[in-house]
Amino acid sequence: MSYNVLITGGSGYLGGTLLNRLQSAGLPALKLYALQYGAEPLTFDAYEESAVREAVLKHEINVVFSLHDAFKADSAVAFIKALAELENNTGRNIHFLHTTGAKAFSSHMGAPIDKPFADNDNLHGIHKAQHPPIPCLQPLLDTNITVTELSESLGVQGYVFAPCIVYGKGEGFGNKISIQTVAVVDAAKAAKKVYRVDQGRPTWPVCHILDNTALYIQLLRNIVSGRQQGYGKNGYYLASPGSVAWEDIYSGIARAMYKQRAIHDDTVHQADGAALEEMAQGLGCDKAMVAFQLGGACLLTAKHGVEIGWKPEYGPEHILSSLDEEVDLIFQHKSDWAFACTMTGVFDPRPICFQYLCS
Repeated sequence: MSYNVLITGGSGYLGGTLLNRLQSAGLPALKLYALQYGAEPLTFDAYEESAVREAVLKHEINVVFSLHDAFKADSAVAFIKALAELENNTGRNIHFLHTTGAKAFSSHMGAPIDKPFADNDNLHGIHKAQHPPIPCLQPLLDTNITVTELSESLGVQGYVFAPCIVYGKGEGFGNKISIQTVAVVDAAKAAKKVYRVDQGRPTWPVCHILDNTALYIQLLRNIVSGRQQGYGKNGYYLASPGSVAWEDIYSGIARAMYKQRAIHDDTVHQADGAALEEMAQGLGCDKAMVAFQLGGACLLTAKHGVEIGWKPEYGPEHILSSLDEEVDLIFQHKSDWAFACTMTGVFDPRPICFQYLCS
């Protein structure tokens, strides 16, 4: 059976690296489409249901990896409906993978933080019981729930993939840097110090960009080879070899930034109201959302990927030994981008806080 695969979000950090690595992944019977870069290009509005339907049916796209929007369900719904129609027309197995973020399973979203839980536990049921302390974040949960339930009801094999703190140099043509580490750096640059936003030592799962990409590819490899793997309510996946404390990430970034004289000292300070205001300016959001971008607790652990053949190369402590390189990469990428914007007359708008939901 041949597979026609569409990857959305190919200009992003995760999507660009995935597209680059797929070129040498050795997957059989695969035709690759993307809205941009590294594949046969397709141009259509991913939020327009009729345009999505036309693209899926015309090109008989039977696998969609969606990496472009964790927060709104509109595009995912359009793709799932189109895929279900294609399945009815052809009788072929159909797959839809939605990329969310580990924040959906964190203290910010009302997830359990009393003990660890795994991605092969009943995450759909956990989601249904969650109540985010900040109500405007509810759509992130609702989108995951919608993807799972709509896919199941229409006979589409659906998956929810949750990136965590992903780090390392991206390999795509567009964004080559993370979101989470960049948030810490941007906040520190604005406040001239690195600040912690929580009490104690909350932890968060981490993953190198190449290991994160390897799980995407393993899922796709299993799809095209016909290997059974969990989907639907059993289709949640986290790419992570383990967790580290935010405090240790802050400390490494503080040392790296101080070496470059980007901040006043290499100490991690406790954020107060004034510091949060300064950090919010650097992040381009309200101060109430600062902790959401660079703190909190997530006790989600990764077991499902290992069960289907994924093997991470880098351990969780690797991020801590890589933070000098990570800060250098962030500064260099932002410098190159600023120069490109100056030359072309295009300005890089500040990110809105919802762009940090895929983390």
